Amino acid sequence: MKAWELREIKDISLTEREIPTPSRGEVLIKVKAAGICGSDIPRIYENGAHKMPLIPGHEFSGIVEDTGEDVSEDLAGKRVGIFPLIPCDRCAPCRSGHPEMCRDYDYIGSRRDGAFAEYVTVPASNLIELPDGVGFEEAAMLEPMAVAVHAMRMTMEESTGDREKKIVICGLGPIGLMLLMFLSEHGYRNIYVTGNKDIQKERAAAFGIHGDNYCDSRRECVPEWIMQKTGTGADVYFECVGKNDCVTDGIESAAPGGTVLVIGNPYSDMTFPRDIYWKILRNQLTVRGTWNSTFLKDRTSERNEDDWHYVINKLKDKKIDPSVLISHRFSIENLEKGFWIMRDKTEDHCKIMMVI
Repeated sequence: MKAWELREIKDISLTEREIPTPSRGEVLIKVKAAGICGSDIPRIYENGAHKMPLIPGHEFSGIVEDTGEDVSEDLAGKRVGIFPLIPCDRCAPCRSGHPEMCRDYDYIGSRRDGAFAEYVTVPASNLIELPDGVGFEEAAMLEPMAVAVHAMRMTMEESTGDREKKIVICGLGPIGLMLLMFLSEHGYRNIYVTGNKDIQKERAAAFGIHGDNYCDSRRECVPEWIMQKTGTGADVYFECVGKNDCVTDGIESAAPGGTVLVIGNPYSDMTFPRDIYWKILRNQLTVRGTWNSTFLKDRTSERNEDDWHYVINKLKDKKIDPSVLISHRFSIENLEKGFWIMRDKTEDHCKIMMVI
């Protein structure tokens, strides 16, 4: 099979590999679509993976081609999405229904071979079957959509009054835009966004954000703009960039008793000047982190719907359309062009997809 193999940092190439054989409890997936995540670029070109050689890629979908021992053969031929985090199922977070905080997890595409290949093996328990009408490209975005939903559900209540809260999204990459998509679909009315590219304003408009609710951070002081627009500050500030100044902007512009939720992977160390730290204390802010998403293998009822099933139900009911976020599609042979675009920022892009 064809596969993009990362041997060392900056050393990635399309190679021929043997098609893997599923082990006990695993299935073999014929990959149909895979998205490039922002975390894949530093993994390939700056930091490396946990072990190499490695096939990266963790946002993907496909068809069950074969089943290993102790896996029902009925799964063969099923169209599926795949939760890439493989929890230990033993630690306290796993036992309490939070596998995303597992203390001893494996991970497809960073700790074991992933989906930038024609085939990949995954645990059968990590599959989510795709309903009719949900395509492979949509399903390859289940992972980042679930990350956005996880952040939303951590901070937003279900009450009608909650929909009047003043919300700020800092950063309009794929996660920020997906968060905007779900918040808008859910009926939140007072949403303000900040970005630093002209095209981001156009993308935000696709989800109902127009001129008055968009701040170009290259031209405006973000905290001043937020205070001018909201009067009291942001009740919830989603930081989707991972930069020190963006976190600081959130603390400065949060309303008394507000929440700053940090989502973006950090570009560097985070430090707070003393006056910013005072704002956390005196405004009694909640500064909270989020990572990944919740996927439950055993769900006792729909009331305990996890993030992945929340997203799949929205897709099934046509409540959302993530396909508008796909800016580039490449074959497996040409996928490296997608890596270069994201690394060098030579073209405007949003979600870059490998399609087989």
